[in-house]
Amino acid sequence: MTPRVSRENLGSMWRSVLRAVLTGFGLVLIVYCSPSPTHAASGTWTRQRPGSLAWLHSLFFLDQNRGWAAGSRGTLLLTTDGGATWRAKSQPTVDAIRDIHFIDKYNGFLVCERNIYDLKSNEEPRAYLMKTSDGGEQWNRVNLRGANADVRLMRAIFNNTGHGWAFGEGGALYTTEDAGDTWNRLQAPTRYLLLGGTFIDQNNGWLVGAGSTILRTSDGGQTWNHSRLPNTSSLRFNSTSFVNERLGWAVGSGGVIYRTVNGGRSWQAQNSGVTADLLDVKFLDAVEGWAVGTEGTVVHTNNGGLRWTAERSGTPHTLERIFFTDRTHGWAVGFGGTIIKYGTADAPRLRR
Repeated sequence: MTPRVSRENLGSMWRSVLRAVLTGFGLVLIVYCSPSPTHAASGTWTRQRPGSLAWLHSLFFLDQNRGWAAGSRGTLLLTTDGGATWRAKSQPTVDAIRDIHFIDKYNGFLVCERNIYDLKSNEEPRAYLMKTSDGGEQWNRVNLRGANADVRLMRAIFNNTGHGWAFGEGGALYTTEDAGDTWNRLQAPTRYLLLGGTFIDQNNGWLVGAGSTILRTSDGGQTWNHSRLPNTSSLRFNSTSFVNERLGWAVGSGGVIYRTVNGGRSWQAQNSGVTADLLDVKFLDAVEGWAVGTEGTVVHTNNGGLRWTAERSGTPHTLERIFFTDRTHGWAVGFGGTIIKYGTADAPRLRR
């Protein structure tokens, strides 16, 4: 026989169910109304006025206030107020500056490229590095051992111990172990143009470039392994960003974005929502990232790239490089002296 349930017991059961439903509904409201850490602020990009029309190829910030931008015809700009004002520094060179990187507030590097029509002979090197040891007041040329005269260098990157790499055309790869005083050539497992790279510690680093090239090292650059992406030999990867030794992204031509969750052994395509070439990418953590490119393109994700959103940049010009000092302070530079800055406003408070 089925046991009878008294009216008192039935009422108690319904009250318990009702309490559970209301508690669950309350939790849903709390989760829904509580601001997510990655959505706590809304930001906008605004144009800055550097007073230059040079094509700016690179930038580097030491903190929220002090930063550099560099570009064509030896243009070197400095800000000490977060980009509110920029002033031109004495030109360390008349050649194009492809990249600028500081190890600390005193020691920094420029990657320079001569105009091929200015070369007086085939023996003159087309690319060279310059170093400062006094925070950018004076720059001196650095020799590259074993460098081909006609090689083009595109970037220089460093890990946190002063070990660095400069790389570029034809798989050219040079390394330093003494904070850039001396450089030696390495053999890279590719002949393609290398355009971007990053190191997250002393051992783990990645380089990307034309021909779908993605190289990985886990021994500080002594050896490099080539990642293979099926049916993508025509892709040109321009930049890569990693947040740890497993999780990273690479961006390139035609708006392509690829993500890896195993350190670069395999990659999966993501949908950027744009077709413009993406020239640089920066992830602030495992979920939030930015990428910039041609036609003033800026795209942003708050969920690890599962969804990318196009942002208003305020410019139609190519944006070549992006840099963030933290989640709420970012800059991008590009063609025609373009500098845009990302800033946030406090999120609106929820009314009780």
